[in-house]
Amino acid sequence: MAFLPVTYKEMKERGWERPDFVYICGDAYVDHPSFGAAIICRLLESRGYRVCFVPQPDWKSTEDFERFGEPKLGFLVSSGNIDSMVNHYTVAKKRRAADLYSPGGKPGMRPDRADIVYCNKIREVYKKAPIIIGGIEASLRRLSHYDYWDNRVRRSVLLDSGADLLIYGMGERQIVEIAEALESGIPIGEITFVRGTVYKTKDSDRAYDYIKLPDYNDVKDSKKAYAESFMLQYENTDSIAGKALMEKYNEYYVVQNPPEKPLSTEELDDVYALDYMRAYHPMYEKDGGIPAITEVKFSITSNRGCFGNCNFCALAFHQGRVVTSRSHGSILDEAEKIISDRDFKGYIHDVGGPTANFRKPACKKQLKYGACKNKQCLWPKPCENLEVSHSDYVSLLRKLRGLKGVKKVFIRSGIRYDYLIYDRDETFFNELCQYHVSGQLKVAPEHVVPEVLDKMGKPGREVYDRFVNRYQSVNRKLGKNQFLVPYLMSSHPGSDLKAAVRLAEYLRDTGHNPEQVQDFYPTPGTLSTAMYYTETDPRTGEKVYVPKTPHEKAMQRALMQYRNPANFDLVMEALQKAHRVDLIGFDAKCLIRPRKMAAEKKTEVVTGRPVNKRRSINSDSRKSAAKGRHSSKKK
Repeated sequence: MAFLPVTYKEMKERGWERPDFVYICGDAYVDHPSFGAAIICRLLESRGYRVCFVPQPDWKSTEDFERFGEPKLGFLVSSGNIDSMVNHYTVAKKRRAADLYSPGGKPGMRPDRADIVYCNKIREVYKKAPIIIGGIEASLRRLSHYDYWDNRVRRSVLLDSGADLLIYGMGERQIVEIAEALESGIPIGEITFVRGTVYKTKDSDRAYDYIKLPDYNDVKDSKKAYAESFMLQYENTDSIAGKALMEKYNEYYVVQNPPEKPLSTEELDDVYALDYMRAYHPMYEKDGGIPAITEVKFSITSNRGCFGNCNFCALAFHQGRVVTSRSHGSILDEAEKIISDRDFKGYIHDVGGPTANFRKPACKKQLKYGACKNKQCLWPKPCENLEVSHSDYVSLLRKLRGLKGVKKVFIRSGIRYDYLIYDRDETFFNELCQYHVSGQLKVAPEHVVPEVLDKMGKPGREVYDRFVNRYQSVNRKLGKNQFLVPYLMSSHPGSDLKAAVRLAEYLRDTGHNPEQVQDFYPTPGTLSTAMYYTETDPRTGEKVYVPKTPHEKAMQRALMQYRNPANFDLVMEALQKAHRVDLIGFDAKCLIRPRKMAAEKKTEVVTGRPVNKRRSINSDSRKSAAKGRHSSKKK
């Protein structure tokens, strides 16, 4: 077992004259199953294909793209585990200081819009070589999409990149079928029959049984047409219920074939049993390694898909809503590999996936009819067909805890707290708190205001409060002092300043003081992004308030960290604009103290005059409070 060839010399040492595929990747080379590139390459290798790997090529010349010559079957291109624009920029569109998927965390090792840049560099040299793009960047940009960084609707990345074929979703079945088709001599332009792929054609008759989307020229100019197009895409992400989609451009039709079916348990087991080195390439040692592997090296992926379907998450577009899981045997085998690693200290960092406590489909109907188009499994309340059980997960975790050499098994990939609270059997809740929490458990209520939660697709605050109470109760019984760390989001569509103030009041009342705050980040492939762009809810056509200016976002963010003195001016302004000046004063319920009155308070103390600690600058509140005590004039 060895790393794939990354140099021409290494390829020749294997006795190869020419590779079948050359994989161009925006990430550094990490041969671990948490990296999509590693899975695709090892899967192709297991089927007998010769694969060479070019990590983070220099896109300012064509030299790296010519390293192995023209491959026999084609180039595979991916920006890496993260969309290159998200990787490069914060929600404020400022350059990030580090790239965890690059040597030593060094930024600037890949270009913006990496899929487009890489494909165009290949085309400079190899005019007719098949190019297939995949991964998260390609998957979520497969049709016309709102681009936050350009603030406009861009074309399908298949057209802008000049690639021949696009794989969306997880890609294992697709890449094998495409490889076999190419090997059999079918031209890349004729491979229009693979599910989970997108192709371009000038002949609309090549597609069949499809839904016609609004034309790109209409979508880019009309927010109403964009919302209509998005909903058609959103309703066709299921492998059973989803239809093919066609979008017309000036010169091409872009056709999205129906989604590929999720891998079965047996197929998932085979994928994770491939010969991964489970490490970054040794050429990065001199640079300090690849930071991104730190958390995942001793973690285990146990499932795929998510029926939680939060509106700001792109999982429905990429992995789908139907959950599939690996077998216990497969996971235990991987755990043994982890235990045998010389750097393993006895702690498995995570056993989970998109949502750790989902181990099976939401209901049996999904297996026959697919996920419902117009109905959610958990929102606004749990579906009557939802099957809630943690018994399989409990059994798996017990087996992992029992392995020799394992001191602790943590769960860090996220617990869906509403699904957990709906389980009448408290076994998992008890064992979660007893064995799988490292002092604090991270959960994601995201907000507490109903109008915002509705736009997020998250359950009401009362569900989270139930969870908090039970969590505290279980920990008290266990004699453990463990905390909850709630993830909360500012500036999501639907959140105006009044909603942001109510969230700040919640933080005040619960004593939470978040060190970090995440603004909503509009990324391709989410319902929330469609709301952000169109300022309507595509599901209903109703208007949605959207905070868009940097200053308003800063105020909403500051309200969540109102205790920070540096945020005083922003919080003051926000409270005034929200007509909540009752929260400015010395009352225990106030968020901030007015600077002027604070100065007066110090003066009164020095002169010996009595201090009114409950005084507010709100005139109505002051008049009301004066009923029970002397006014300043009487003093």
